Parts: sequence; structure tokens; C-alpha cells
Amino acid sequence: QVQLVESGGGLVQAGGSLRLSCAASGRTFSRNIMGWFRQAPGKERVFVAGMSWSGSSITYSDSVRGRFTISRDTAKNSMYLQMNSLKPEDTAVYYCAASGYSWNRIRDKNAYNNWGQGTQVTVSS
Repeated sequence: QVQLVESGGGLVQAGGSLRLSCAASGRTFSRNIMGWFRQAPGKERVFVAGMSWSGSSITYSDSVRGRFTISRDTAKNSMYLQMNSLKPEDTAVYYCAASGYSWNRIRDKNAYNNWGQGTQVTVSS
């Protein structure tokens, strides 16, 4: 198992920035891939960004590409999501997740069995 703890959410005006952090601990082989997902009220949880823990591969959803940047610091066992040019439609609870599955499952929320508690991001217009 991998334990994940997010931080960094909050309230920001449209056009602003936030940086989310996800601190990981536990079995490293259970986090071959890591991702950020978000869930808006009344909607399904959707993929936002993901990366291999090795850092060799990164991908984004179309809705955030060019505005969000995913990264990780292996020394701190942490993953980050830098969110710039935020829009009201980015408002959601953001979750980090880890999985031992391979890269081809990076966007599939059902492939992840380790989730953080979530952090609220609210973007006002």
C-alpha cells in the first residue's frame, strides 16, 4: 500500500495559480504510475495529469494541457501539480493517486488503488 496526503488547495480568482502537493509513503512498487484526478460536484472523477514515477513519461488531459504542470521530487517522495491560468471550470476536489499498473492505464481511474483524501480547489470568476 501507498499512503498519499495532498495539500495546497484553496480559493483563487480566475487567472490565478495554485500548487498542489502530494506526499507519498509506503511500498514504492505500488506507485509505478501516479496521477492527479479531479471531481466536480455531481460529476465523475476525471483524469487531469499523470506521470511515471521514474519521470520518463508525462501526460495531460486536453482541458489542462499548457496550463498545468506535473512534477515530482524523488528525494521528498512527493508529486506536485502547478496550476496556472486557472478557470472557474477547474473548480473541483483534486486527488492524487498511485498505482502499480503500467503506463497504458495512466488515465484509467479504476487502475488506481491508492488515493489521497482530496483537496478543494475553488476558482472564482
